[in-house]
Amino acid sequence: MAVQDLDSRRATLLRERSSLEHQLEELEAGHDTSFTFDDNFADSGQVAAEQGEAKVLASSLRHELAEVEKALAMIEAGTYGVCEACGNQIPDARLEALPTTRRCINCA
Repeated sequence: MAVQDLDSRRATLLRERSSLEHQLEELEAGHDTSFTFDDNFADSGQVAAEQGEAKVLASSLRHELAEVEKALAMIEAGTYGVCEACGNQIPDARLEALPTTRRCINCA
């Protein structure tokens, strides 16, 4: 992969990392998981459901963030764009669409 393309991918991944970190911060600030409520409170089921949804969303964001971190580490290691399964180059179009992918389309 050309240095210019690699720099562009790195910049994209760094922006994505920043966005994910910001989303996680906002989510965690807006949903205090230590919040307790009275069992007799009429909306307690709704509160519990919202807390569950926030936990699932946070987990998904953390997973995406981990994938971005792996891709950035691969750029630094010089292995970005190489399929982890077969060792072939991942086509630029696939990396453009899925910058964190670690497998070519045939191995995905």
